[in-house]
Amino acid sequence: MKTLQGCAKRLLLFAAVLSFEMLSASNPLAADKPVATFSIAARDSVSGELGVAVASRFFAVGAVVPWARADVGAVATQSFMNTTFGPRGLELLAQGVHPAEALQIMLRSDDDPLRRQVGIVAADGQSATYTGANCLAWAGGRSGRNYAIQGNILTGESVVVATERAFLQTRGTLADRLYAALAAGDAEGGDSRGKQSAALIVVKAGAGYGGYTDRAIDIRVDDHPEPFLELKRLLDYAQMNYAWNEAWTLFTQKQAEKAIAPLLRALKIAPENPELLYDACVIYTAAAQPQQGLAYLHKAIALNPKLAKQAAVDGDLHSLRDLDDFKKLIR
Repeated sequence: MKTLQGCAKRLLLFAAVLSFEMLSASNPLAADKPVATFSIAARDSVSGELGVAVASRFFAVGAVVPWARADVGAVATQSFMNTTFGPRGLELLAQGVHPAEALQIMLRSDDDPLRRQVGIVAADGQSATYTGANCLAWAGGRSGRNYAIQGNILTGESVVVATERAFLQTRGTLADRLYAALAAGDAEGGDSRGKQSAALIVVKAGAGYGGYTDRAIDIRVDDHPEPFLELKRLLDYAQMNYAWNEAWTLFTQKQAEKAIAPLLRALKIAPENPELLYDACVIYTAAAQPQQGLAYLHKAIALNPKLAKQAAVDGDLHSLRDLDDFKKLIR
C-alpha cells in the first residue's frame, strides 16, 4: 500500500511539474520593466502565519510581487518578473516540493531565468532565495529558517543585511517583524531610485472576514511620497482589524465568550473606534454580560450618534430592548 501511495504521489508531482513547464513555455509573462525592489517572505514559527512585505520605486508593487497561501507558503517574485512564479510556486509547495527545488522547476521552464529574482518560504520554515546573474545591481539575497530576503537595484548589500537583522531581532507579530525588516532596509538606502509603493500581506487559515478566507492582513500603498509612513498607518489599523475579524468570526460561530480575548486586543489598539465598540456591545451581550455591553454601546453612540438607529433594529441586541438604559440610548 505504501509503495502504491508513493508512486501515486510521484505521478501527481510529475503531472504538476509538466503542466507548469507547458504553461510557462506557451504563456511567458515576463515584463519589460524591472520591478526594482526589496522584499521579505517569512513565516512565524509560533502562530503559523505566513507573509510577504515589499517596497519599490514602482507603481503598485503589491499587485505583482507578494503571494501567500495559509499552511502552504509565501513567495515574492520580482526583477524582470514572471508573475506566474507566485501561484506556481505555491502550488509546488502544496505538492510537498522543497523551496529550492520549486525554484529550479520554475526557472528551467522560464524564458529569461537570468533576470528573475524570487524568494520562497514553505509552511515548515524551509526557504530559498534566487537572484539571476542579469538582475540589475546591486542585486542579491539572504535566507534562513523562516525567511527569504531579496532585492535588486539597491544602494548596496547592506540593505538586505539590515532587513535580515531587523527581522531576526524584532519582537511582536509577524506583521510587526515584516514591517520592521522593510523599514530597516529603507533606512539603509533601499531602492537606489527612491520610493513609491509598498505592501504587506499576512495569511492564516480562517483569519479573513467571517473565517471564509486566509487573508489576515492585506494592505497596499500604490503611489505615495512616503510609502513607509503610510504603510505603518495602515498596518496599525489592519492589526486591529485582524483581531476584530477573529472576534467577530467566533461570535458568528456561537462562541461569544472566546471572542472576548481577541475583541479586547482590538480595543487596546483602537479604543475610540465607534463601530468596534458597537460590536463589543453585541459580543458582550451574546456572552451574557449585558451591562458591559451597554457600557460599550453608550460610548459607541456618543462617538457616532447614527449607530443608535442601527441598534434600535439590530436583532443581535434583541435581549436589551426592555432595559431602560437601552431605551434611553436609542431615542
